[in-house]
Amino acid sequence: MLILVLLVITALGFDFTNGFHDTGNAMATSIATGAFKPKTAVTVAAILNLIGALLSVEVAATITKDVLKIQETKGDGAGELVAGLDAQKALLIIFAGLIGGILWNLFTWLFGLPSSSSHALFGGLIGSGLAAIGFGGINWAGITHKILVPGLAASVIACIVAATSTWIIFKITSSIAEKNRDAGFRYGQRATASLLALSHGTGDAQKTMGVIALALIATNHLDARTVSSGLPIWVVLTCAFAIALGTYLGGWRIIRTLGKGLVEISSPQGFAADASSAAIILTSSTAGMALSTTHVATGSILGTGVGKKGAEVRWSVAGRMAVAWVTTVPAAATVGALCFWLGHLIGDVYGAITIFAILVAASAYMYWRAQQNKVDHNNVTDDWEDGSGTTVPAGEEPATRPASV
Repeated sequence: MLILVLLVITALGFDFTNGFHDTGNAMATSIATGAFKPKTAVTVAAILNLIGALLSVEVAATITKDVLKIQETKGDGAGELVAGLDAQKALLIIFAGLIGGILWNLFTWLFGLPSSSSHALFGGLIGSGLAAIGFGGINWAGITHKILVPGLAASVIACIVAATSTWIIFKITSSIAEKNRDAGFRYGQRATASLLALSHGTGDAQKTMGVIALALIATNHLDARTVSSGLPIWVVLTCAFAIALGTYLGGWRIIRTLGKGLVEISSPQGFAADASSAAIILTSSTAGMALSTTHVATGSILGTGVGKKGAEVRWSVAGRMAVAWVTTVPAAATVGALCFWLGHLIGDVYGAITIFAILVAASAYMYWRAQQNKVDHNNVTDDWEDGSGTTVPAGEEPATRPASV
């Protein structure tokens, strides 16, 4: 029970980091264009993330069966743990995987890199699963069809859709004065950004619900056959509130990168990006695909730069983000595997306490580092570049501090 309690607390901690890590996916463009004031934006996003998290459980059901193989289905459809795996070991696998996801989320947040929280979670679980069970403990088919293929395709599709939408918008409105056109699209952007925030809740909060459900299944507190029809209400509500709270606090460092670092975005572009992202994410959530909202939102923002004639796209920033995307799964998997080995070596209960303590200490250190170069609602829309064109995060002095994003 102690491991289960620590696991649930850690899962909600991951949900919290997911909230502030991914706030920028929904609100970065609307903050950058002035459609929403920064604090208003994160408040609206938090409320709609909360509502979105309550709408379905399709993605949660995917997480319980399409990542790890910790249970086997019997003839009557019920599940039991695979041979050689007991409840404590199964919990330690999930627990270590969560820690891998959280630490990668915090690391990329520290440097303002909008990497995928979803892929960080999956990477952590894959790493701990490999360390504990081996290759046979991973549902490679499920990961490929429900996670990797949609993840790779999503950003490309989003980029194409957003680029096309942006080109059409500017073609249709070419005769309208820029001031009037932008003012009108700012109103529309409030609606599309809100829809995107709602769609984010339908996907990302459910991933944590699925992890908690997997732990409950492993300890016989939940029947795997009932997941697709609903989860315990306390699981749904706590996950919904955790991601909403994280969203409200605002991942200002990542909001800044998405809103100012990739493209100098106007309100028509923001409208196109948010509408494209929302449509893709809602479609994937309905199909139970655990899509990365970060990849979708980033692809859409890049697409608006491609679709607008003469727009400046900072491909160097996009390249650093791509590196973070490629390394997310293996990096989180490495941390997940190391945490499992350490926890298992010490002993399941004391091992769980030890790796939980490591998580708390590492998280506190990265938070402290972030405060040395603080980005918040006061400076999130500051100019991205200094006079020489060097990328400089908000709060750093160009003459004395090097670029770190």
